[in-house]
Amino acid sequence: MISQHQPVIDARRGGDDLFAIIYTGGTTGRPKGVALSHANLVANTLAVIPISEFSEDMVYLHNSPLFHTSGSARLLAAVTVLATNIILPRFEPVAVLGAIAEHRVSHIILVPTMLNRLLNCPEFGTTDLSSLTNCVYGASIMPEALLRRALDVLLGVRFAQSYGMTELSPAATVLAPKYHVLSGPLAGKIKSIGQAIPTAEIRIADEHDQELARGSMGEIQVRGPMVMHGYWQQPEITAATLRGGWMHTGDAGYMDDEGFIFLVDRIKDMVITGGENVYTGEVENAIHELPAVGECAVIGLPHPDLVETVHAIVVPHAGMTLTEAEVIAHCRTLIAGYKCPRSVEIRATPLPLSGTNKILKALLRLEITSRLTGEPR
Repeated sequence: MISQHQPVIDARRGGDDLFAIIYTGGTTGRPKGVALSHANLVANTLAVIPISEFSEDMVYLHNSPLFHTSGSARLLAAVTVLATNIILPRFEPVAVLGAIAEHRVSHIILVPTMLNRLLNCPEFGTTDLSSLTNCVYGASIMPEALLRRALDVLLGVRFAQSYGMTELSPAATVLAPKYHVLSGPLAGKIKSIGQAIPTAEIRIADEHDQELARGSMGEIQVRGPMVMHGYWQQPEITAATLRGGWMHTGDAGYMDDEGFIFLVDRIKDMVITGGENVYTGEVENAIHELPAVGECAVIGLPHPDLVETVHAIVVPHAGMTLTEAEVIAHCRTLIAGYKCPRSVEIRATPLPLSGTNKILKALLRLEITSRLTGEPR
């Protein structure tokens, strides 16, 4: 194809010129068009290559949508180092496992729901995955039980976590492979999302945008050359999100004395019940400790006295069963009583996912509240 066509004239675009308008996943609301420049993507690419151990001899499997930065940014970085790229049209566990074996894939990026479905795929145990050396995960909070299982069954694979969002082109932090250990002096860091990449500056701030002391819970805020120019044709939302020169992520977390950041929840997903803040990620982690749990999501449902109550939606592994009482009793052994679900729905079908394979909590919340109130969705 290349030999049969003349080269396209160089448009000489670069720097602050618009590279693309990429829409957010919309897991907590209506998607917004994120305007990213060439400089944004270059900054991300140059930071990702050394941290993610990219090299010319790697074979990278892309199974995330390329209309999202988690997919397109990795492709740009892999092309930059002249790596071999295998691109699948969508994520399907059997197809992904087959591609790893057929093309001797060495590197892959997965969101937690993808990793979970791969490990639970019947073909997982019979597929040759010996070529796989690196796995990056991110996009949503990784349940500790799922990560421990992945480390146990994918021996020899170097895991790394990348935290970010479309507005950050997308990476802001990385938890390097050396911290993915369950014992020894570095073991405690596996619960974090890592440290700021070299091109990012990160702080934890309160609701008045004042930086908080280490260990204090607040909003994760980022600045640097990877931060978007703004939301397409939404100047008011842009001004609010980028006020003071910091990207307000909407994520709650804290930073320890060594600069490791611990992500707790999306602020919009936090449940306020009886005056107490409940971070859904903590509850989901507890539920995932049950061996029968395949998928779960925790949301807040309206309550006349408590404002909200904690509600869990759980999908058991195929062939396994769970009851509402079992889930609640299990949670009471791990977390405070006010954090435990007051109600649990057991489902047989997978939870709804966005185009980037993240659980659509906003859709679940709308579906369940509409059912309870009798109002149309």
